[in-house]
Amino acid sequence: MCTETFLRLPEEKRTRFLNAAWEEFTTSRFADASINQIIKKARIPRGSFYQYFLDKDDLLAYLLEEVRGHVQAEYRQVLKENGGDIFQAQLDCFDRLASGNPLCDPVMERCVKFMRLNQGMDIQKLLPTRPGQRLLDGLWDLMDLSRLRSRNPEYVRIVCSLLMAALGSAFMDALLRPEERRSCREELATKLEIVKTGCFL
Repeated sequence: MCTETFLRLPEEKRTRFLNAAWEEFTTSRFADASINQIIKKARIPRGSFYQYFLDKDDLLAYLLEEVRGHVQAEYRQVLKENGGDIFQAQLDCFDRLASGNPLCDPVMERCVKFMRLNQGMDIQKLLPTRPGQRLLDGLWDLMDLSRLRSRNPEYVRIVCSLLMAALGSAFMDALLRPEERRSCREELATKLEIVKTGCFL
């Protein structure tokens, strides 16, 4: 992830750098993305890049954390609005993130462009922790767990991991194939029902 030097940069310089990175990562496949282009667009010396990040993988991990934080904030808002129903929250979050116009949301617009350019890339290997490990940060207080079989934190984490995996899969499919958004949502609803009720008679 980023260094303390990067965090201490003036906001304008930090924003200019991140915008340059996003521009490069959303116009070139990640394998072809160039640190030289990033520093040229950001108007910084090459040595400065390495004072901020180890390499472009490290920079991308930082940007993906920005996206994760944005999605988590959206999810938190959805939970507030629906009374903490963790099953309905998946559908509401899908509707908010996948069916809205990503051009109205700069973070999601960048995410969509990046994912379309890099289909099949395993971005989870770049993240410092498994997504499930930080899944419930800041969300416990909003979730209605009264209908779950157990409220044990590990059990809840596993249930939420299954729900988020279903949401993530549907969301990515809808972003990559917007014409199939409705069927992606229907499949998500089916997956949620299976998790909710189980698959045994």
